[in-house]
Amino acid sequence: MAGMSLTNPRLEVSIGTQRLRLFDGVHLVREWPCSTSKFGIGSVEGSNKTPLGCFVVKEKHGDGAECGTIFKSRQPVGQWVPGMDTKSDFVLTRILWLHGLEARNANTFQRYIYIHGTNDEQSIGRPASHGCVRLRNRDVIELFDLVPEGTPVWIGE
Repeated sequence: MAGMSLTNPRLEVSIGTQRLRLFDGVHLVREWPCSTSKFGIGSVEGSNKTPLGCFVVKEKHGDGAECGTIFKSRQPVGQWVPGMDTKSDFVLTRILWLHGLEARNANTFQRYIYIHGTNDEQSIGRPASHGCVRLRNRDVIELFDLVPEGTPVWIGE
């Protein structure tokens, strides 16, 4: 996958199957298990729900950061290692910050809804996040390297 160049990348997140799929045009390139909100779907500020609809990757953060880098306000602040005892829900490794393109999800960027790595990798594949789309840390590195800012994203049921 490294060095792959996609001409028309787009992402689809399925709430129902907890899968994130990368397409190049109509061709499925890669698919990863993900985790969306344990609180369900929605766009209300402070709801911790995953929004639905059309989005774009507006900003990417963490290029070249070590796997497990902990981000706060999109800045590296430490390092998480598997087995570290923590009750925190960390944003790890890479961040793809989503911007909503529809009236129903226009507040997504201000809600800080990301696709990111997690310190709770055992929850991947079932709803467990606080609104974001979580991936395993190795998977978010792979995705980050394959899609540029401006990549369209669809989150559906």
